[in-house]
Amino acid sequence: MEWLSTENVVAVATAVLGIIASAGMVGYERRVPRRKRIGYRVQMDNPIGDGARAGDLNRRLGLFDEGPDMADATLVLLRIENDGAQGIDRDDYTGPEQHGLTAVFTDRTVRGVSVTQPTGTDHLMDHFAPERGFGYTGNSLRIPRVPLNKGEHFKLLVLLAGGGVGRPIRVTGGLRNGEVHPNRSATPDDKPPLFSRASRVITITLTVCVVTLAALVVARDDTPPPVGCRSGSLTVTGSTAFAPVLREVAGDYAADCVDVKVTVDPHGSTAGIRDLDTAGADWHKKGSPPLIAFSDGPKPEGMSALHGTPVALSVFALVMNDRVGLKDLSTADVRRLYRGEITNWKELNGPDLPVRLVSRDANSGTRQVFQRRVLGRGEMANSSVDCVKVDDPTAKVPRCELDSTDQVLSQVAKLPGALGYSELRLARSARGLHVLNLDGNAPSADAIEHEGNPYPYREIEYAYTYARPAGDSLVSSFETYLARGSGQDVIRTHGHIPCFTPEGMKLCG
Repeated sequence: MEWLSTENVVAVATAVLGIIASAGMVGYERRVPRRKRIGYRVQMDNPIGDGARAGDLNRRLGLFDEGPDMADATLVLLRIENDGAQGIDRDDYTGPEQHGLTAVFTDRTVRGVSVTQPTGTDHLMDHFAPERGFGYTGNSLRIPRVPLNKGEHFKLLVLLAGGGVGRPIRVTGGLRNGEVHPNRSATPDDKPPLFSRASRVITITLTVCVVTLAALVVARDDTPPPVGCRSGSLTVTGSTAFAPVLREVAGDYAADCVDVKVTVDPHGSTAGIRDLDTAGADWHKKGSPPLIAFSDGPKPEGMSALHGTPVALSVFALVMNDRVGLKDLSTADVRRLYRGEITNWKELNGPDLPVRLVSRDANSGTRQVFQRRVLGRGEMANSSVDCVKVDDPTAKVPRCELDSTDQVLSQVAKLPGALGYSELRLARSARGLHVLNLDGNAPSADAIEHEGNPYPYREIEYAYTYARPAGDSLVSSFETYLARGSGQDVIRTHGHIPCFTPEGMKLCG
């Protein structure tokens, strides 16, 4: 083999030795995971005694309110810590509840809780308030969505009754791109590193150098692209809600393949399908045009030449300005709102604020899904240009139409009393607004996929091509890469459910 020269063997051997040396140096140290992680550990679980002794101790400590029935009282010190490699903010918690985590104390009842904080993290205390979800019921303690920088922690001193020490204690909750997990219980908070920072830096630098040397010697510029890659230019258009997925997958495909350019140009599901139908009519003698249109839901009738492939199940959400404060609406009330029958939020036990409806334009697949799955009919006529002033004297509620999901989210966040709709993941990351439950069902891809959640505002995302593209074409290659290949991970990362998985195939039909 050409690469099996003396120089190459020496370079690769040096790289291997460097890696072994590095592993020996840092292998004893705890490795910080790359994912977002919240760890918890029980640092104390001690009996207090009977109710009288427990009450006397509480009066001396002054930590808890007096409570009844303190038989078999115990004290638990629970430490919650960010032991991952990334900071965690409030929006990283994925549960549908207002709070972020739940601590469950088996066979015991929570009677009080006190929050302790390490030096330099006074800002964390503001989050432990009832309006943020902090509280307890029965054997459960609700822990708020506390933002934690890498390495930060807080502790909860919990007064319990009705059970002995040593019963299981678990903390549940979800993190976007991360996990909540138990750590080894230990009293000390900190463990000094086995080696100095300087030694670690030197070792890592040595490893980088030798691996780079080996790569430069062995690498060849004529490495063939992965199997299935095609070269050329391709345009993907259509859904703005699905655009973040398409942009990331297009970048990944261009990185994996050579001599390829994928342009993402979303401007609405209906407009994208019409562009594809027009382009296909011009190309019909030459095959399929290098164009894929993505649509939130099936194509309109009368475009028989277009061939659709289900790619993902997308979840959408109604979004409300934070000043309104309502968390759940019935489908019946949503329909009344979009018929103009409710003009002020106080009619739904909300604040005294006028209703303002912020909608998408007629080309929007998100709007069409909303009309089809929630309203059961079309929205009323556009009555406002600026989303505030009613331009149509016959309209009781201002309703405006905007061109993109980002514009809708920005306007809803800015206007008190505003209500709109959006793709779920983009809505959850927006500031100044919150997503709404419908008929008590939370918008959650995970609950839909694994728990049979009947939440209605969802739809299949289709990839449309003009007829069936040739198997060796760039169109076919990109579609396969997205729906059945590496794109599946991107689809799931962005909060959608891939259709070509066992669960997704049932949901996508």
